[in-house]
Amino acid sequence: MQKETAKDGGARTPVLSVKDVSYWYGAKQALDDVSFDVYSGKVTALLGPNGAGKTTLFSLITRLFDAPTGRIEIDGRSAADWGFKALGPLGVVFQQPTLDLDLTVKQNLRYFASLRGLKRKEADERMDRALTALDMKERIGERVRSLNGGHRRRVEIARALLHSPKLLLLDEPTIGLDDPTRAAIVRHIHELARTDNIGVLWATHLFDEIEADDDLVVLSKGRIVARGEAKAVVADTGAKDLGEAFRRLIGGDAEEDVAI
Repeated sequence: MQKETAKDGGARTPVLSVKDVSYWYGAKQALDDVSFDVYSGKVTALLGPNGAGKTTLFSLITRLFDAPTGRIEIDGRSAADWGFKALGPLGVVFQQPTLDLDLTVKQNLRYFASLRGLKRKEADERMDRALTALDMKERIGERVRSLNGGHRRRVEIARALLHSPKLLLLDEPTIGLDDPTRAAIVRHIHELARTDNIGVLWATHLFDEIEADDDLVVLSKGRIVARGEAKAVVADTGAKDLGEAFRRLIGGDAEEDVAI
């Protein structure tokens, strides 16, 4: 794994390291020699047009697929060496909802906590903290079916945080939400990364979800076309904002070119 120099002059080890990863669907290459790191305490945004390889990359990180070339490490552990144990430090919020609609918020979270080996008292304490931070504590006894889309998404984020992951993987977590709810989740995730020192990989097609100091990976046709802090990527392209920089990098004309 590569190391990055921290502000205090010390070296930082990435919580996620993707190195020289390629992937094919038959004769079609979906990823071509992709390498980047995600660091604790920072949000790394992943942008890419439709078919860029973002979904394939997420599938490789979560081990839905195995990478035939390259290496993926989570907190220094490679799936090739550790198997599914390498996913222990990982929390995931998928694009498609995965909650049981007929269970209450508490039942959903307790079930997940039991899968992670958390004892009831510890699970309830963590559940309380996570739901409080997301303004969802008063809904703990409600069935998920009765919640709106924004509240369900907050429950999924709380669930992903129950086992105190070192890396949080978010696949379009705000899709379909209204602007105030979306903005609240964006603020919470950025604050969470800073205060709890969690590394976040956030796939999004909305430029306003990316802060200037976030790390940014732009993927196009399976290759990385830009990588660095968002404000540096904008400056390097000579664009006036991130949207314009993105369109220049991928050769697109509209925001609709971004993958969803």
